[in-house]
Amino acid sequence: MMSYLEDMLDILIQDDGLPMPTPEHRFHPVRKWRFDRAYPEYKVAVECEGGIFSQGRHTRGLGFQKDCTKYNEAALLGWLVLRVTARHIEDGRALVWLRRALTERGWRDGDGRDGDR
Repeated sequence: MMSYLEDMLDILIQDDGLPMPTPEHRFHPVRKWRFDRAYPEYKVAVECEGGIFSQGRHTRGLGFQKDCTKYNEAALLGWLVLRVTARHIEDGRALVWLRRALTERGWRDGDGRDGDR
């Protein structure tokens, strides 16, 4: 399910010329876990963390614990997971981190995929 934060991030990614990510990418071979946005070829994922000031699912005990399990399993599979909030998206930090993560994982401007999804 698309969220406002994910929509906003997609627009910024496209405007910046970064490659468009795969939405709702299932990354685990057994579990049905998905990343909000992912670049499977670089093993870079973005999780948009909403509801952090309204006691949303990700900040309550059980939800937080399940997220820790998911992120630890992702790390053990070699994924770099960026967790971003609305403020990170709005002030541009999410885009800076994403560009840096992709570059560190081998992406270069002009590698294609920009805007083709």
